[in-house]
Amino acid sequence: MRLATVTYNDRPLLVAAIYDDRLLNLRAAAKAAGQDDGDFTSMQSLIDSGQRGLSIARGLVDHPQQSATIAQADVTFLPPIMPVQYRDCLVFEDHLTNCFKVMEETTGRKHEVPDVWYQQPIYYKGNRMSFIGHGIDVQWPTYAEHLDFELELAIVVGKTGKNIRAEDGINHIFGYTILNDVSARDAQMAEMPGQLGPCKGKDFDTGNILGPYILTADEVPHPVALDMEARVNGERWGGGNSRQMHHDFGAILAHISACETVYAGEVIGSGTVGTGCGLELGKRLSDGDRFELEIEKIGILANRIVKGA
Repeated sequence: MRLATVTYNDRPLLVAAIYDDRLLNLRAAAKAAGQDDGDFTSMQSLIDSGQRGLSIARGLVDHPQQSATIAQADVTFLPPIMPVQYRDCLVFEDHLTNCFKVMEETTGRKHEVPDVWYQQPIYYKGNRMSFIGHGIDVQWPTYAEHLDFELELAIVVGKTGKNIRAEDGINHIFGYTILNDVSARDAQMAEMPGQLGPCKGKDFDTGNILGPYILTADEVPHPVALDMEARVNGERWGGGNSRQMHHDFGAILAHISACETVYAGEVIGSGTVGTGCGLELGKRLSDGDRFELEIEKIGILANRIVKGA
């Protein structure tokens, strides 16, 4: 299933995609079918319901109540979930080496991939409160001149756990979604020598984008191998495939959950796929640019970036 959170008639709704242009209001569909609708008040409530809620949802999607369908054109997409916690990794080697080449040309300092990157997943914790959804404008932060998008695959954790084994990681994944970790590159490059990770290079309102859908984990085998593509104003800039991740999501969950509880509802990004951002390509965004990030089976996450709004 592909699941989303939208606003319709000024009310947030949990929906499932059923046709190219139609969505199913899961709560209304459950009521019409005589089912308990409590599992469908939000994405988090569905996640917390476990397999019971997913099974009911699949039945509703397989036999949709027409009275509970909505035209996609009539809704506004929200982030499919506001994360309980948000972490973002860096597990695509091509992205890292491409960025290092650009940084060497810019600063004159040589950068090499550290050994630790190959030994364990590297990640940071971002601002979980700054997420927006598909179709919403990104507000250009006033302190930055160089803005960039990042094409990433993310998981939504579906089962709380600690000391998760890598081979059991798939059992803790609710689904997959598209993440755009918008980055202020000039601020990021200024602060990274401080060795505490990205701060204002990543943390600003509207700087994190998620959606439009969560593809449930049963739709694809693990490790995932999904095609990924980034376009700006209709022009292809780059992309790759999630099979190129050096550490898969099972390994990522095992590392993060070592002596630390990972909670249902957390979002964990893969980091940018190789050529999945402008920095790697020597390209910059401009005021009013529209970027489209597409991942196979999930859909297209499209937003515009604007100054002075």
